[in-house]
Amino acid sequence: MSATTFYAPPGYGEEFLASRRYSQAVRVGDRVETSGQGGWDDELNFPESLEDEIVAAFDNVERVLAAAGAGWHDVIAVYSYHVPDTVDSIEESHNPVMIEQFRKRMGDRAPIWTQTGVATLALPQMRIEIRVVAVVDQTGA
Repeated sequence: MSATTFYAPPGYGEEFLASRRYSQAVRVGDRVETSGQGGWDDELNFPESLEDEIVAAFDNVERVLAAAGAGWHDVIAVYSYHVPDTVDSIEESHNPVMIEQFRKRMGDRAPIWTQTGVATLALPQMRIEIRVVAVVDQTGA
């Protein structure tokens, strides 16, 4: 039976563990799943621009994956939750940055992706939340 290990990286990870009682990732054997990551910094501040918030959310996913011994190259599934702009659709405002980040961080790897529009997320200023599932490559590739 595989050991289960939970991760709460320093900064906001420790804060959420203490104040909200949840971890940022769990690893069971070679499988890693993350909690939803927003585009916040360690003080839970958000960038003004949507593009910067999306990039910060990808950075936070990377940070949490690394704490669990994984990386974007191990990701097999992406689940993203989007608060649409009142003017632009998710396709117009969110997707160009999402796709750019996929290409930048995963190259030719193309995991499955489920994208969901929502009315609100956990914090009122959030416009994006990303969670992933990864399987750590045991070959070291």
